Amino acid sequence: MTSPALSIVIASYNSAPWLPSTIGSLTTALGNSSVDAEIVVVDDGSTDDTAAVLAGIAAASAVPLRVIFQPNKGRFLARWEGVQAARADRILLFDSRLLMAPDAFAYLESVDALRPDARAWVGHVPTDPAAPLVGRFWEVPTHVFWGGYLAHPAPTDITSENFDRVPKGTGCLVIDRAAFADACRAAWPEENADLVSDDTRLLRYVADHGALRIDPGFRALYRPRITVGGFLRHGFVRGTLFVDSYAGTSLLRNLVLVALVVAPVVALVLLVLAIAFGLWWLVIVVLALAVSGVLALVLVAAARAAAGRAVLSFLLYVIPFGAVFWAGLARGVWVHRAAFRGSRADARAGSTP
Repeated sequence: MTSPALSIVIASYNSAPWLPSTIGSLTTALGNSSVDAEIVVVDDGSTDDTAAVLAGIAAASAVPLRVIFQPNKGRFLARWEGVQAARADRILLFDSRLLMAPDAFAYLESVDALRPDARAWVGHVPTDPAAPLVGRFWEVPTHVFWGGYLAHPAPTDITSENFDRVPKGTGCLVIDRAAFADACRAAWPEENADLVSDDTRLLRYVADHGALRIDPGFRALYRPRITVGGFLRHGFVRGTLFVDSYAGTSLLRNLVLVALVVAPVVALVLLVLAIAFGLWWLVIVVLALAVSGVLALVLVAAARAAAGRAVLSFLLYVIPFGAVFWAGLARGVWVHRAAFRGSRADARAGSTP
């Protein structure tokens, strides 16, 4: 059997409502190109009717579709299993909540030939503007940090120098299979991979070892979580994965991560003590600093083209999000504490004459 040119790997956990349209969008985009592809879905221990939904899709799919079932191990290991089972040398990692643009593969065909040095292509993935208000929250943080690109999207090489200023992710990522395996091994911890980021740390390795590129012509649409409960659970996990993405990469980043955990506790203690002792001026100062920080983020995001509904969502949900994200950060600092020790050891070694 001839191997396909591209293996599309989808890690899925309780994604039954999304999979038909997600796979349908991929099939449509493939039909608009000459790309020969297969789809590999890894069912990561789903408890909904994912298995039945996938069986129905596979029976009618114009694109070969295989399903791998495994106990719930997290997205990192689900993607690893999918890539190991893939038959192509070129992989597309695709999130189960995305809709591929109809002309995405045709566009990638045209530009990929022009950039044979590009080891990986990151998809341009805006949030669905029709999403419920809670789903628009993340647009403010992304426009704060990546607003230079998001305000004026253009084909951009992602390098070690601009890595933290450009959007990137593994939700829509075309990459050589061997390069992805190398990046996974570099990010793989000695302990369980359940709480390991399959995103920033991997892509940092790719950017350091070859050309990584984002292009708005290669795009998909992200359909975010639509309930407050799902949003908050995701925020907790994102807090932990945020630590894994940056812990140990530099002493400064370590200090920032620890400060993000310690500062809210200090502020809360100060607030309680100020109220207990009637120091109302201190209460006002602490609250004013918190409000000023939120408003500063909103103003920066708005100046960098964040949508009005995204700003409203951020203002509405920033307090509950802040609480669960902080809890995730605290868990991440504890779970990934070895990375902090490793960074200090590296710093000491580097200072040894």
